[in-house]
Amino acid sequence: MIKDEEIIGIFDIDICTVEKRLRDYLRDVQQEGNITEVAEDLPQSFIVTKDRVYISGISTGILRQRTRQIIT
Repeated sequence: MIKDEEIIGIFDIDICTVEKRLRDYLRDVQQEGNITEVAEDLPQSFIVTKDRVYISGISTGILRQRTRQIIT
């Protein structure tokens, strides 16, 4: 579980990996050892925090809904 205040952004992996800059960013973060894969299934999103990137099998829409439920 990631604290809400630590989250910089939640991104759709299919949409973002089309752009070269984002592919390069994910590659660099992985080479630095700062990626945590929490997806047992096909990765659908990634969550960026200050120190790590988390690869998730949960869609961005579901993650957004869960974040709203926690805040309210």
